[in-house]
Amino acid sequence: MSHQLPPLIALRAFEAVARTGSVRAAGNELSVSHTAVSRHIQNLQDRVGVAFFEREGRGLTLTGAGKRYYQKISRAFEAITLATSELKPDLPTQLDIWCTPGIASIVLLPRLPDLESYLPGCDVALRPTRGRPNLEAHEADAEIVFLFDGEERQGCHVEVLNRPRMFPVASPTFLDRRGPVSSVDELLRMPLIHEESTGQWERWLNHLGRTEPLSLHGPKLWNGQQTIESARLGQGVAMTGDLLVDRHIETGELVELLSTNVHFGSYCLVTTKSRSVTAPILALRRWLTDVLA
Repeated sequence: MSHQLPPLIALRAFEAVARTGSVRAAGNELSVSHTAVSRHIQNLQDRVGVAFFEREGRGLTLTGAGKRYYQKISRAFEAITLATSELKPDLPTQLDIWCTPGIASIVLLPRLPDLESYLPGCDVALRPTRGRPNLEAHEADAEIVFLFDGEERQGCHVEVLNRPRMFPVASPTFLDRRGPVSSVDELLRMPLIHEESTGQWERWLNHLGRTEPLSLHGPKLWNGQQTIESARLGQGVAMTGDLLVDRHIETGELVELLSTNVHFGSYCLVTTKSRSVTAPILALRRWLTDVLA
């Protein structure tokens, strides 16, 4: 059946775009122009008669067929990469991971023993931080970070892990005191809780068509975990993603305000291109893909 195999260069382009969520980022990784990547994707779609991507704001998202194809194709490329990395006997004994605090504390820390089982003979050093490591200077082996749409890591290997839906949340006790919220204007009269700056609220409002200048007040906290806790304590309305608050919503500690479908960034795994093909990073990538799916 080898004659049915699509051109490998087209498959590489598809895998890179599906993984990074960006034609330009895929082009940088493959050292070709973004127009060449787009051409390879189009040729592959024409060959198989299936659309793999659709536009979502400034970015691309996989169609249902694209997701199924990517899951199988990525495993094949991963197997090739892992087989190649295993030819090199010198593997690190510690994996240093810098991670955005909310994901580190809420998602990864409870599952740390499971991660260690994926990395036999390799200790995990997990550092919750908003700082950005110098990967080329070996400050860390990998970074798990939230990147806004259009934000890139030049010279790095970037893989999209999860693209969360973003929405406002508040506690039931807060809503009992302040009353229900049925519109954006009512929401803006509530005390808003910000993560470091007003940027997330501004992006969310822009996606809803509110582009006029707005004066957004309220406390600016250090990270997303603190904004969630502040909202849970009834101190105001926080902007957050489903990945971090699904558990609080299921238990009734938090309530989603207004039913919206807004995405403006992704959680990504960032490494150097050379480290991205090592066995520990491949194992970390596989584990994170399963956990954050």
